[in-house]
Amino acid sequence: MFDDWMERYEHMIDLGKSLPLIDPALKSEDKLIKGCQSKVWLHSELKDQHIVFTADSDAIITKGIVAILIRVFSNQTPEAIVQADTKFIDEIGLKEHLSPTRANGLVSMVKQMKLYAIAYQAQLNQ
Repeated sequence: MFDDWMERYEHMIDLGKSLPLIDPALKSEDKLIKGCQSKVWLHSELKDQHIVFTADSDAIITKGIVAILIRVFSNQTPEAIVQADTKFIDEIGLKEHLSPTRANGLVSMVKQMKLYAIAYQAQLNQ
């Protein structure tokens, strides 16, 4: 879609800006993603057996990254998220164009989304 990475970064920043504002009450320690250099708050809710994610970050690139993940994973079933193949991240070259600390943060975000999905999946299967 874009010819160079500067255009991709600008698009990621725009995606981050388009995220709905998160309720300030959700910016709590228990919502912080461990392993991110920047602060990233991730909240999940189960609605009609689909997970809806909301997030915020104090860094614009990181907010764009989490916005991409929300577009991919939000409104999916827990099972679909748990089984989701994340090779699209490598295919678009995202990880290789991030600093090592941001790449680790990306992995932590995906891991946390999948952990939420596992928890909801267990809840639904009770």
